[in-house]
Amino acid sequence: MSVADVNRALAFYTNKVRFTLDVDYWPAPGFRVVQLTPPGSATSIQIGLGITTASQGSAQGLYLVAADLETTHRELTERRVTVGAIRHKAPVEDWRGDLEPGLDPDRRDYASFADFSDPDGNAWVLQERGYQATR
Repeated sequence: MSVADVNRALAFYTNKVRFTLDVDYWPAPGFRVVQLTPPGSATSIQIGLGITTASQGSAQGLYLVAADLETTHRELTERRVTVGAIRHKAPVEDWRGDLEPGLDPDRRDYASFADFSDPDGNAWVLQERGYQATR
């Protein structure tokens, strides 16, 4: 994933979004590999220098799954990440791309979303899956 400033992106992903820093390999000027893993994920992202020819901010539609989208939205906002409004598929049963504000009333998997971007404009979609209501 292409970023303008590796240190700024590293701080954003570790301090604000709370990804785990797996690797920060910088063997020579102009070449650096930083690998980061979202909490609970088996998939990682890489940012750095000399690792891609992609335009800065060109990664779009990257999905992060959240078991409780409302809590994740609040926590990211508290850490000063600008997160878009929560929205949900409507109607879920015959979904054709329409969205309505707020969480899916039944908290169904894959039905509620919110978006955020890193400082370079790489865009993420938060998607709720596995919500378990506390009783």
